Amino acid sequence: MVEALIFDVFGTCVDWRSSIAREVAAVLPDLDAFDFADAWRAEYEPSMAAIREGGRGYVSLDDLHRENLEVVATRFGVTVPNPADLTAAWERLDPWPDVVPGLQALKHNRIIAPCSNGSIALMTRLAKYGGLPWDCILGAEIARDYKPKPEVYLASCAALRLSPDQVMMVAAHNDDLYAARQAGLKSAFVARPTEHGPFQSHDLRAEGNWDIVAKDFANLADKLG
Repeated sequence: MVEALIFDVFGTCVDWRSSIAREVAAVLPDLDAFDFADAWRAEYEPSMAAIREGGRGYVSLDDLHRENLEVVATRFGVTVPNPADLTAAWERLDPWPDVVPGLQALKHNRIIAPCSNGSIALMTRLAKYGGLPWDCILGAEIARDYKPKPEVYLASCAALRLSPDQVMMVAAHNDDLYAARQAGLKSAFVARPTEHGPFQSHDLRAEGNWDIVAKDFANLADKLG
């Protein structure tokens, strides 16, 4: 039986693109804010790769976001007035409309927690901002590594004193679910077809034989019973 649900957050639970573009537009009004947001997010995977591959010790995503902001600002030829405040925009991301009520329904009889590459501090502040009713904060920082390394999923299971087959990973990203399933977890796919904007071309549908495919978090709660 599934005792706990752990969630990808950026994209699955929150609309990072529109939220970051809103914050960028407020401080850099002469730019295409969505282009800047996309470029900033594009530095996410490369910056974590060095850590996953052992070329750099663990660095929190808060610090990687700040480093990546400097890279992107230089590329766009702009000076960010208050880099620390804009970096903290990742703590001010709006949940998708179904997320908060869906999490509340899921929380009635199961543990719910993020399993994000975001730090504990980032996930805590994001939960306060968006009203995400987590039971606890799990993910990369307790593993000192980044998804899709199996250690991240397994550290979350271990923290809950549950075996991997008692835990379900929920994500809008097929690669996240492939990695979680390889680590022995159950899997649930919820599509977010506009995460990357109107021309998104990947993760539009389930690409694996996931345990559950749901249209939103309310539907996930219904399917779990």
